[in-house]
Amino acid sequence: MVRFFRSFIPVPFILLMFISCSSKNKKVVRTVEDDRADSLLLVYDPKNEEPRIDAFMKNLHRTRGFNGNVLVAKKGKIIYQNAIGWADYLHKDSLDIHSKFELASVTKPMTATAVLMLVEQGKLKLDQTVKEFYPNFPYEGITIRMLLSHRSGMMNYVYFVDNLWKKAKKDERKGISNQDVMELIAQHKPAPYTQPNRKFHYNNSNYMVLAAIVEKVSGKSFTEFMKENVFEPAGMKNTAVYSKALYEKIPVDVVGHDRTWRYSVVQNFLDGPVGDKGIYSTIHDLYLFDHALKEQKLLSKAWQDSAYTGHNEMSRGHFNYGYGWRTFQGDGHHVVYHTGWWHGFRHIYLRDLTADVTIVLLSNLTNGSLLKLDELFHIVGMPVVRKSAYTGSGETSED
Repeated sequence: MVRFFRSFIPVPFILLMFISCSSKNKKVVRTVEDDRADSLLLVYDPKNEEPRIDAFMKNLHRTRGFNGNVLVAKKGKIIYQNAIGWADYLHKDSLDIHSKFELASVTKPMTATAVLMLVEQGKLKLDQTVKEFYPNFPYEGITIRMLLSHRSGMMNYVYFVDNLWKKAKKDERKGISNQDVMELIAQHKPAPYTQPNRKFHYNNSNYMVLAAIVEKVSGKSFTEFMKENVFEPAGMKNTAVYSKALYEKIPVDVVGHDRTWRYSVVQNFLDGPVGDKGIYSTIHDLYLFDHALKEQKLLSKAWQDSAYTGHNEMSRGHFNYGYGWRTFQGDGHHVVYHTGWWHGFRHIYLRDLTADVTIVLLSNLTNGSLLKLDELFHIVGMPVVRKSAYTGSGETSED
């Protein structure tokens, strides 16, 4: 039987199977050449900056109160970068170009990338259910695919846990972990928002659960997994996952503020769960993440295309949500992006895949300045990505 079987398997097929199996377990190892290439990618000479963008950003700071860091790149070159305003208003500490921000929901594209890496490696399947990893999970039929595209119908754990803590008058200074939240959901069985896969319903529970699954599948903390499999291969040396469950004070200098500088937003127990938020990074590292994806260092083109494809009903004729990315299609452009809004931080991270434009705006003052970017979009040659700029019905949430 063995001889018969061998005689009828063509050599190319055996080689293909070997390559396929090998690629599933392949780990990206950075080289000196990678570091040099990234250094060249991040080269910026202020003498060559786009003056219209500089004028726009200074005006946005002066008239709309933008406070944060900005990077704009086009066709592989940074055409503008700047650090504008305060890192900590109380102590009058200024931002610098390497300041690390809590990314809020800009974390989600990276969490989705980690999950899809595990799928591509054959360690996860999109249609596996949460209960396969957490048998006490109280909801039937919620799959990885639904979590990625915000179609699980789950309630938002942020409000659910916040209510529990306030009713019990618990200490809000000590952070809780993803595993803690999973146990609370199993114990209290909060009512879901709607049935699984019925409709798009954006909420943080989906990505908190995804990070918990990454931990179960990999046998590592989300912090370790992201460092080893995403940040290091992409050259993101100034990026990390920080959880209040592990740190009494998260070790970064940039403080989130309310819109009128009246106070700094204090970290609390809800800064413990990660995956939906919890990644801290810089404008340069987000550009390196963009570059690593384009170079297929993290995910193949096929899986990236799947992530950038809308998996919900189109909103306002232009907007959708893929796997970890909001999407915009219009004027011949395909833009993937994500917004972020959490504890005094507000951001937008855009990648025009058609025009090869990357825009990173990280702000630690939660005002409406990031809703006034139309002129910037026109300057760089991409469509206006702002839902209120278009008519029609649909989801209007910006985070």
